[in-house]
Amino acid sequence: MQRDAIYPYVLDPKLTTQVWGGDELVRVYGKDGDPNARLGESWECWDADRVTNGVLSGKTVAGLREALGAQLLGDIDPERIFPVLTKIITAHDWLSVQVHPDDAYARRVEHQPFGKTECWYVMDAQPNARIVYGWNKDTSRAEYERRVADGTLGELLRYVELKTGDTVYIPHGMVHAIGPGLTIFETQQASDLTYRMFDYNRPGLDGKPRELQVQKAADVLDYRATTGATLQQLAYRFEGLDRIALIADEHFVVERIVATAEPASMATQERPLILMSLDVPLEVATGADALTLPRYRTAVVPAGAQWCTVRSVADESAPFMFVTPPRSGEQLAMRLLAAGIAQAAIDSFMEQF
Repeated sequence: MQRDAIYPYVLDPKLTTQVWGGDELVRVYGKDGDPNARLGESWECWDADRVTNGVLSGKTVAGLREALGAQLLGDIDPERIFPVLTKIITAHDWLSVQVHPDDAYARRVEHQPFGKTECWYVMDAQPNARIVYGWNKDTSRAEYERRVADGTLGELLRYVELKTGDTVYIPHGMVHAIGPGLTIFETQQASDLTYRMFDYNRPGLDGKPRELQVQKAADVLDYRATTGATLQQLAYRFEGLDRIALIADEHFVVERIVATAEPASMATQERPLILMSLDVPLEVATGADALTLPRYRTAVVPAGAQWCTVRSVADESAPFMFVTPPRSGEQLAMRLLAAGIAQAAIDSFMEQF
């Protein structure tokens, strides 16, 4: 593959209509869609998203995997779906009460390569916005099934209020639901396996009740009482950038980083980098190839670029979301240690995942 094919790829996101959606994705976040269509999700980095710039314009991320292989992915298997999916989710109403399976269950039962662990960074939270996160007491499969049948499942659910800037980690097996008034930046394994347990007896967009997967949910649920929800975050400075470490598990590292007018370079460390600008445009460059990401747009920097340079194109700082599938769980920990963060603080942060 020619060197001119290694540059930051701007992606055209997939928009989905949802019974709980609204108009913010178009009105606030600038997505190209119908504001009256009850849009709920913008799939910012997804295997079927298309590149909109450069010599590979028109190729999907799947096409990039095929064409570039290790130049895009490092040592990640190019035959498998791009391993990380990022989204913007805007909720006008409650999402269904749901749970996701682990990889083993997904392979055995669904014949899919990945289950689904995910995390949320709260981009915006209206007053008193809440989520469902786990159970308020230890329960069991038998009690779960009985309460689904008699309509009292809600008595077991644990509700947590969120604010802008909070981070939540949702491992497989955790019962959860996003509530109205929340806009979420979601990072997840590349899977759409969702088992709905309750959907408020409402019709879907087609006027029919949405399908529930009560028994599959029962197979994968963690029935232990839940504590906590929002995570400890860790601020540090590295590669000339102010960064906040949000998530660091085996599937993805997620950070919020702030660029300034002074260019700063980030190493790819043999992994693709996913960058989503926030409320200020962001310039992203690999060598002589530079582009400006408008507000709330996503680019993928291929592993083979080795470095990318970022800077704000305005007179103000430009925060952006940063996601990468790590080479190992130690990758972020080593970066934090190099930045001078105390080992005890690093251990405390990493123990959350």
